[in-house]
Amino acid sequence: MNGEVVSGSGEALNEAQFFQTVLRCVADGVFTVDCDWRITSFNKAAERITGVSAEQAVGKRCSEIFHADICESGCAIRQTLDTGREIIDLPAKIINQDGHSIPISISTAILRTEDGALLGAVETFRDLSTIEQLRREIQNRYTFEDIIGKSEVFQKIFAILPDIAASESTVLIEGPSGSGKELLARAIRNLSSRSKHPYVVVNCGTLPTSLFESELFGYKRGAFTDAKKDKPGRIALAEGGTVFFDEIGDLPPETQIKLLRVLQEREYEPLGGVEPQQANVRIVAATNKTLSDMVSQGRFRDDLYFRLAVVRITIPPLAQRREDIPYLIEHFIQRFNAKQGKRIQGVDTKVMEILMRHDFPGNARELENIIEYCFVLCHNGLIEVRHLPEDLQAEAQPATGGARNGTLSPLQRNEADVIRMALSRNKGHQGRAAKELGISRTTLWRKMNRYGIAAIHKARDVAIMEP
Repeated sequence: MNGEVVSGSGEALNEAQFFQTVLRCVADGVFTVDCDWRITSFNKAAERITGVSAEQAVGKRCSEIFHADICESGCAIRQTLDTGREIIDLPAKIINQDGHSIPISISTAILRTEDGALLGAVETFRDLSTIEQLRREIQNRYTFEDIIGKSEVFQKIFAILPDIAASESTVLIEGPSGSGKELLARAIRNLSSRSKHPYVVVNCGTLPTSLFESELFGYKRGAFTDAKKDKPGRIALAEGGTVFFDEIGDLPPETQIKLLRVLQEREYEPLGGVEPQQANVRIVAATNKTLSDMVSQGRFRDDLYFRLAVVRITIPPLAQRREDIPYLIEHFIQRFNAKQGKRIQGVDTKVMEILMRHDFPGNARELENIIEYCFVLCHNGLIEVRHLPEDLQAEAQPATGGARNGTLSPLQRNEADVIRMALSRNKGHQGRAAKELGISRTTLWRKMNRYGIAAIHKARDVAIMEP
């Protein structure tokens, strides 16, 4: 078989011509190789995708023409010839004649004569550039740096984040543990004019109270018995850059007044120092506590709180923005594929249903840990229920508690999830949720009752505020 099929039989010639016509018309690239790995045919789509003509390709070894990232470690044709098994839609990338990387999916099969003699193999490959570009465009609407979110609250954050970063204002990020507060802080720094300067993290929850001031402001030689030489603090190490105070609610009361001075006067004094030092830093803080409540309880200075919250961003828990879950799953799968060299394509429908219903007390970090666990056990292209942690596998059992008519069907579970998300977006307001869903309030109440969905009496504030 080659670019032109020749036969002495008219019937065979007609079959060959038909074969050539089909190959010319298909949109997928197709080439065949003989048992010596030499290309015997190369269709028009293969020419277009690779930038190599059939005249150049036919007679050459496929490795000389088809430059794919799997050629050395996992050649698809070699696997098919060695095992006799077909390969379907294997993701890969090739380098075309112009040096551009093109994402493709590969399928391979054995070629035999009518009497079963081995002829070689055929490989088809589909150009996924358009699909990949579309995926990137969609993804870019729902990502910012490494922050993933399609939910309305994250779309608002993405819209104002460049303006926040461009300012020099202090930022307070509130949200539960594992919700991505540090990612948001890093994004603010990376988009700011201070991105080339140091980024220093101060974890207020782990530093011992007795060492807090010396760690933060440094000390001078002789300030105490073991102070043999000057030591710069975190503020000095971040000169010109950004200091991120994680869990600022744990800041010791005696240190709060000194941090207030940094914010107000842009200066501080190292322990044992007699001259104030200038602090050219921007401060971003985060907390999993509600600082306004701590202020009312006398556990946090009100003047420091208002200085920190010049711009305040509140991240809701993942359970209140379930529409972000599929995008986070895709993001984590891509990350672990890159780290572990696997080619897992996604999760099956049942797994997605379980994860969409799960409450995620650990938020996005918990979801990331779940996907990492699945990667340990999954050795095929799709994460299934059997790959989940045992406590989540238990959630695969049919739910009966919320339905009056017994087991919920997948369609009913999906409807219940949609209702929960609508209630969450509307902060529990059933009238607005019903309007969004296009149903009457009575119908919404009836469906909530059927699925055991409790009314939200006091909605959590998920607004983004810029005082």
